[in-house]
Parts: sequence; C-alpha cells; structure tokens
Amino acid sequence: MIPGRVANAVPAVRCVKPLGSVASAAVERVAPTRCPQAPPGIEALMVVPVRIEGVGTVVSAEYARTPEETERGLMFRTHLGDESGMLFDLRERAEHNFWMRNTCIPLDMIFIDDDSTIVGVYEWAVPLTETSRGVGCPSRYVLEVPGGWARAHGVQPGKKVTLPR
Repeated sequence: MIPGRVANAVPAVRCVKPLGSVASAAVERVAPTRCPQAPPGIEALMVVPVRIEGVGTVVSAEYARTPEETERGLMFRTHLGDESGMLFDLRERAEHNFWMRNTCIPLDMIFIDDDSTIVGVYEWAVPLTETSRGVGCPSRYVLEVPGGWARAHGVQPGKKVTLPR
C-alpha cells in the first residue's frame, strides 16, 4: 500500500498542508460487481477508537500494524460505515504515499505526525487506481475514512488526534 517513502528528521518548522478550497464529490462509486473478489483467509483486524480534536464523533478504526496489513488496507471493501475507518501505524516518520489498488470505495486519507498532529488530508481518493497519493509532509500514521468525511466533520490540519497506545 506504500509504494514510496522518504525518511525525514523532525523539522524546526512543522510541515502542514491546508485543505483545498473545494472538495470534489464527483468521485465514481464502484459498483460491487466491479470490485475484485477478496482472496480467502483474510482475518479481521483489531478495532480501536480514534478521536479527532473538535470532531464530535469517534472513528472505529481497524488497526493495521504490519506491512502485510498495511499493504492490504481497505482493499476489496464495497462499504465503509460513516464512523468507520482504518488506522495505519507506519512505524517511521516519513513522507508516506498511498494508492487505491483493489480499493473499491472513495476515501479521505488523514496524515498524522508522531506527536498526533494532523499534517494534511488527501480528500476523495479515486477507487481502483494506483496513483501515488500523499500530502508532502512527514507523518507516521494515516487514518482512512469514507470520502468526504474529513471536510464534513471539520477535520483540519493542525488538529490533534487521540491514537491508541
């Protein structure tokens, strides 16, 4: 799920990418019949609560901690509940990029630094594509939520996130 990354030390000035002025809701929703079939033997991941400062709801996030879980991510899903998502612990602070290979639902990707600060949000990632997506700032965690969720809930770079220990 992470085709490329660039390791960085903690900068003297924080890198934060603000949200764009307009979010595109014109993302194709993939028909379940077009979604690739999941291979057998995929196990469910542990679910953890993720709280974002100023957002009045808790995201129930599947917690991807291994390279295999990270690569699989939300592939083969045809639905993601409004308060559901996936949290990736990428184990190192770097400029991380994600793709949407075999991912059938549009997603927002919230990039979070070591100190639990949101450094950027990639909105409305197009399903079933291998375009590399990132925010150009170092992060350690990424929270994926349904497309449009971040803007609808007032998620902004600079806000703090409560992550599992």
